Amino acid sequence: MFRRFDLCLLLPLTASLAWSQETLTLDQAVATALKNNRLVKVAELDVRKAEEDVDVARTFRLPQFNFRLYELQLLARTNFLFPGGVFGVFPQIGPIPPVNTPVDIARRPASIPYFQAAQPITQLRRVGLGIQLQNLNRLIARQKLRMQEQDITNQVKSTYYNLLQVQGGIDATQEALKLFQELDRVSNEALQQQVLLRGDVLEAQAGRAKTEQDLLVLHNTASTLKEKLNQLMGRDLGIEFSVQGTITPADYAVDIAGAQERALKQRPELEEARLKKQQAEADYKSKKSEYIPDLSLVFIYLSPFNVQVVPKNITAAGFSLTWDVFDFGKKKHELKGKNDTIDQASAGIDETVSLIRLDVRNRYRKMDEARQQLKVTNLSRELAQERVRVGLNKYEEHAVQMKDVLQLQTNLAEASYKYLESLLAYGTAKADLEKAMGE
Repeated sequence: MFRRFDLCLLLPLTASLAWSQETLTLDQAVATALKNNRLVKVAELDVRKAEEDVDVARTFRLPQFNFRLYELQLLARTNFLFPGGVFGVFPQIGPIPPVNTPVDIARRPASIPYFQAAQPITQLRRVGLGIQLQNLNRLIARQKLRMQEQDITNQVKSTYYNLLQVQGGIDATQEALKLFQELDRVSNEALQQQVLLRGDVLEAQAGRAKTEQDLLVLHNTASTLKEKLNQLMGRDLGIEFSVQGTITPADYAVDIAGAQERALKQRPELEEARLKKQQAEADYKSKKSEYIPDLSLVFIYLSPFNVQVVPKNITAAGFSLTWDVFDFGKKKHELKGKNDTIDQASAGIDETVSLIRLDVRNRYRKMDEARQQLKVTNLSRELAQERVRVGLNKYEEHAVQMKDVLQLQTNLAEASYKYLESLLAYGTAKADLEKAMGE
């Protein structure tokens, strides 16, 4: 928003600044921002991270390999005791061994490599639910990316419309300055001819100084807005450009009911709320699956080195069963908490729908109000322009005084300022409605 300024007439809001090095359209600004904005890139990286998490979850369907190596040193003397006849009794030889026979194990370092391969069986259902949870996280990250893109688009549009307004104000103020310079010249000549009071001359000079000040403020405001737009587009703040286009008021293509329906189909917040409910349901099923024992197909290889008597290579294949039988109601209470989360997610969906409808209704009415206000200010501006034209003609005919012309100029400045303000309000309201509809 910028300060009030005195002007003669309002020029169309077009990009025509001589010092600009680049002409930037609104579509180009939005496209550049969506491609280079840093917050959008952060949201895109969140999506990529979520996709990696999905791939990680899928690996738990495959066999899990585990290798361990133990380097041991016995701290006390140890032996194996073989009872007499443990290996059998033979007629010619007798029992083997004939008596209880201890076999000492040397106290030296021993290496025991251990390898296990396990293929989950009953855990596959839980693994599948885990993949589903990670995939829902990925979809939620995408909805957050959409929300970030819509927010950046809305900021770009608002900044662009504001810059159009300021740029139009600069053009109009420059024209007003030319008029005040001419009035200053004419009034000084009239003063020398003693047909005009010095107070009238000072009033004309004050109007010129005020217009020059307003022009400086407008240029500074335009520089600030350009820096903000460059920041939104992920560019260097010092890049110079001009904007082009007009804010044209027009009836929107949909009514308020249609706008609500489009919003409910397109708003990422609602889709995110639905995904969170699906996530809560999958989490409940995953927790419930913990009642099922963990059954895996396993293969084991064990090879104790430097250990006497024990076999050098031990291999085995079979099943591994793990079952947490007694948990003192832990899973039951956890399931109740998960069920409450589902109810919360359902309530969140209803609340999101209500908020979206409320937001669309409010934004639609604001745009209608802004469009109507624009019509009023445009008529007031045209009336003020006509009064200035008539006043200048009367001044040339010496039918009115200089102060009367200056008052008409002030009234025109006020009307033109309100018109530009209404243009910005309409453009901003339109952009807010598009965001509310999920465009």
